[in-house]
Formats: sequence, C-alpha cells, structure tokens
Amino acid sequence: MSSTRLLILGVVRWFQPVHGYDVRREVLSWHADEWANVAPGSIYHALKKLAEEGLLREVSTEQVGARPARTRYEITAKGEEEFQDLLNRTWWDYKPPVKPFWTAFSFLPAMPRELSTAALRHRAQRLRLLAESMQLRKVAELDTEYTEHVAELMELEIAQTTAEADWCDRVADRLAKGELRAADDPLSGQ
Repeated sequence: MSSTRLLILGVVRWFQPVHGYDVRREVLSWHADEWANVAPGSIYHALKKLAEEGLLREVSTEQVGARPARTRYEITAKGEEEFQDLLNRTWWDYKPPVKPFWTAFSFLPAMPRELSTAALRHRAQRLRLLAESMQLRKVAELDTEYTEHVAELMELEIAQTTAEADWCDRVADRLAKGELRAADDPLSGQ
C-alpha cells in the first residue's frame, strides 16, 4: 500500500479542485517528505497516474503569464472509494516499520567500547536536536484547520524521538560501565 497514494488522494479530496503545486505545497508543509517517504517530485507523477487510473479528474488547465500550465484536479467517485479503502486498511492493518538502527544495534558487541559509547551519545544528541526542531516547526507552521492532526503526529514523533534519545544515553552509560560487551573486551575464560 502506498503512503503517497493515500496522501495525494486525501489532500486533493480536502482542497479540491486543486493544482498540483498546491498539493505539493500542502504535503511539504506537513513535512510528509520526512515521515511518509514522499519525494516532492513524485507528487506530480502521482497526480497524473491517479488521473490515468480514473481516481482523479482533471478539471481545468490554466496558464498565467510565462508560468507553466497548471492543471486542477478533483477526486472521482472511484477515487473516493480508493481513498476510503486505503485509509481503512492503513488504520486496521498494522505493519511494523523497517528499523535500520535495530540492525546496527544488534552488532553493538562488534564495536570497541569507546566508539560505541560515543556513537550512542551522538545519536542521543542528534535525536534531541531533531525533537527540538520538530517542536519549533509545529508551533511556527501548523495553524490551519487541516493541520491540527499533523500537529498531533508531530507530538507523537517528538515523544518517540525524545524517548529514544533517553534510551541511547542509558545504554551508553551501561556500556561505559562495562555492563554490556564490546569488541575490545578480553575474551571470557582467558
């Protein structure tokens, strides 16, 4: 299931009839490029593909001055069905996210103690900076009726990011005390 597909259908549904540029601007204002893996350039492609599939309808195309022509879209009845189906499946079908950090952490004992401790502390610091940045963005940017739910998502992300930062510091403390194995530990039994 595609987050991009659900996101584009939903934004068109809310703001219709809407230009691709406005869809892109709205999606980027939500920072969906960060949490939904939606590349800004893929938005126009998605709009055209959804229109080809009959999920969106091209309402009009306008050209103002030397600017590129802008096509306005609205959702079709078939698109509304697809949107509702994707929305419901996303709510009810849980799929655990891929976590590359978990893979790296699994091999923590392969790293020297000083390096792994520094890496964990660095990760904690970066996560705290990210949480602070999200808090500032949430306050500064999310102020319309359509984005109050995005502010709630940002609160969740801030809480998860802060919790992971605290966890990294706790593990780094345990590692520094020798409570967890490291690559430069003497082999047991020697």
